[in-house]
Amino acid sequence: MGASLCEFCPTMNPLESDSPLIVYVDIKSPYAFVAIAPTLALETRHGVTFDWRPCTLDIASYAGSARKEEGKVVESSRSSSAWRSIKYSYMDARRYARRQQLDLYGTEKIWDSSMANIGILWVLQQDRQRLASYFNVVYSSFWRRELDIEDVSVVCECIEKAGVSASGFDSFQQGEGRLRHDDLQRRLLASGIYGVPTYVIEGRPFFGREHLPYIDWCLSGRRGQAPDIAYPI
Repeated sequence: MGASLCEFCPTMNPLESDSPLIVYVDIKSPYAFVAIAPTLALETRHGVTFDWRPCTLDIASYAGSARKEEGKVVESSRSSSAWRSIKYSYMDARRYARRQQLDLYGTEKIWDSSMANIGILWVLQQDRQRLASYFNVVYSSFWRRELDIEDVSVVCECIEKAGVSASGFDSFQQGEGRLRHDDLQRRLLASGIYGVPTYVIEGRPFFGREHLPYIDWCLSGRRGQAPDIAYPI
């Protein structure tokens, strides 16, 4: 009998890595979207390789579900307080998007972003140097409402546009990649990782882009006084 596919899917400890920093992101998160560029810039500035990982948010489980058609809500299980919180989060994210000259339109439904997030694992496995290109292709187009990230052919096209072969991705996202992704998701909450972007340094998670100056300070050898919580971009 052949070996189980699970035997080829190494378990990832959510808080441990050979890299000095783990970065958790989700394609469908506006907050992750506006943190991508400054986090990539931080990686380049320090000349190190971050450990990028998917954290696929189950938004409906804590904020309720909703669906729009032509800008109008046609289905919703959200409370009024949940709607207020979500509207503010988009307003806040758009502030940072405008400062980076990025388009950020609200989504029409709660997307299952797991396939596009498995695309992160695929690109890392095939050509780590193309990860920034994949982020640029997927995030920018998705937040302009141009991508169906639940369509495997669309995700494959994004992978190809990033300069990586998508040959074999469909099998990967159904098999090994799905197993690796799902196994990691089951471990995140118990480790204190519940949102994106989350940064893990020295085994400690920091949720939110506002911690980037502190992360920068840590990666720089903690010289001088620790910075206040802030976000320059």
